[in-house]
Amino acid sequence: MKLIAFTALFVKFVKNYCQMEAMIKDRVDKWLEGNYDEATKNTIRELIVNSPDELADAFYRDLEFGTGGLRGIMGVGTNRINQYTIGMATQGFANYLIQSFPNQQIRMAVAHDSRNNSRFFAEITANVMAANGIQVYLFDALRPTPELSFTIRHLQCQGGVVCTASHNPKEYNGYKAYFDDGGQLVPPHDKNVITEVQKIQSVDEVKWTGGEANLHILGEEMDKAYINMVKGLSIYPDAIERQKDLKIVYTPIHGTGIKLVPQVLSAFGFTNLTLVDEQIIPDGNFPTVIYPNPEESEAMSLGLKKAQLIDADILLGTDPDADRVGVGVKDNHGNWVLLNGNQTAVLAFNYMIEARRKKGLAKDNDMVVKTIVTTDLIDIISAKNEIKCYNVLTGFKWIAELIKSKEAHENYIIGGEESYGLMIGDQLRDKDAVSAVAFLCEMAAYEKDAGKSLFTKLVELYKEYGLFREHLISITKKGRDGQAQIAEMMDQFRNNPPLTLGGVPVVGLYDYEKREAKDLANGQVCAIDLPKSNVLQFVLEDGSKISARPSGTEPKIKFYFSVQGKLDQEEDFDAAYASLGDKINLIIAELGLV
Repeated sequence: MKLIAFTALFVKFVKNYCQMEAMIKDRVDKWLEGNYDEATKNTIRELIVNSPDELADAFYRDLEFGTGGLRGIMGVGTNRINQYTIGMATQGFANYLIQSFPNQQIRMAVAHDSRNNSRFFAEITANVMAANGIQVYLFDALRPTPELSFTIRHLQCQGGVVCTASHNPKEYNGYKAYFDDGGQLVPPHDKNVITEVQKIQSVDEVKWTGGEANLHILGEEMDKAYINMVKGLSIYPDAIERQKDLKIVYTPIHGTGIKLVPQVLSAFGFTNLTLVDEQIIPDGNFPTVIYPNPEESEAMSLGLKKAQLIDADILLGTDPDADRVGVGVKDNHGNWVLLNGNQTAVLAFNYMIEARRKKGLAKDNDMVVKTIVTTDLIDIISAKNEIKCYNVLTGFKWIAELIKSKEAHENYIIGGEESYGLMIGDQLRDKDAVSAVAFLCEMAAYEKDAGKSLFTKLVELYKEYGLFREHLISITKKGRDGQAQIAEMMDQFRNNPPLTLGGVPVVGLYDYEKREAKDLANGQVCAIDLPKSNVLQFVLEDGSKISARPSGTEPKIKFYFSVQGKLDQEEDFDAAYASLGDKINLIIAELGLV
């Protein structure tokens, strides 16, 4: 019987193996015959027999080292995150650092989040870097991504890596690469690193071991330096002192935030913190959520229950690597609601401008930075307060790059994007949910000190500057055909833009791929002074804006909706906001996205 079973498996193996596409078969052969461990080879053989489609997806291409690094599903194969794709990427990155800083002792910081295998991948990264003669500073355990950015600047490193897939599902992991300013790779370094990574054609080219003397472990000393930096961002410690018992509920959603958020809140002076017990243990399986993303209401649901139970003042949640923050507050009817990323950013930007002015900290050369898909309400608030507001492409690496280009003459105070990211102060160069949590709690204390809530303040801002409502739709296109389908959608919108949306004429088309803005009424074209990016924006006659952008880290295309109106009286907010929601739904239907 055993012989019959073995024979059947062998026949199936041979059949599936022979039916592979030539390119995939060639890649599989290299792994089966090369210097890969036996467990990996056995897994490949099992896939040939039982899951040929999965095997094809794992080998049909090389996992792309993009401008932000690697991100993908964990598993064997060239199109997966594993020790070999991580090692080869690291060798390419090391080669570029050595070329970029000749005759220097290169220093590299390495961190990781709570995901399955993240420590393993971080140690591989550290070992390969060290084997290339680089002094590596590896954290002793998981740490938030923003602390990695801070560490690069604090230790004057030439680069850094954090092993994380941010808010992706549990099957994913990734590899974010940073340069010497503490920001993620930007031109020309991003493309140059990609070129060096692509040159690594075999695992035999990777220096896996031999640099143990170049490894250094980081611990509490770096945590203390980071916490002191964040504490220095506080503008109104006196308001915190008066409201130190502010009822705060916090969840790290099984991620790295638990390492630093409670300590930072304590350093700010807050004394009444309640943790969501079910989600405080770091766990790469994320057992209580489907997506460990504070943008998702499901991920914040346990926190909402806790906040309701204790009648809290504010709820906050961070994603696994603690660079995104979600916020819950009570609305004007006492009902708990989750703010979207645009609303949180509006409150944070306004507070920085308003509080700094009241404290006498404002400078004539203050500036703020946001992304092109983040609410234009921030532009309006900044302009009316005579603060420069710059718009950059999506991603905090572009905010970091703009700071670097302006810091000699202008004073950066805050940056943010709609995807739940804030960066306060310039002592790190990536979005930071740890400092954002503390800052948002200070904002809540400041408003409570004045007899208000954050929601009340938001409605006041809508009345003063204009009512905005935003919405995001993400459409996932997985597999080998996904990217082609997304490209086809973008081509359709680019070549056949709508003439009206929601009953309002479309008057402008911003094509960031072509780097041009076109007035659809007269055909006049103006240049867009930003790097090329595959983003389209339709601007309506009433100032509303609809943006389409393929994700750079996931197999998704995202549509951003921002519509606007007036709010004459605060008590009219519910009806006016609902009306804008109806307008968004109409536009979604007209674009065929439902």
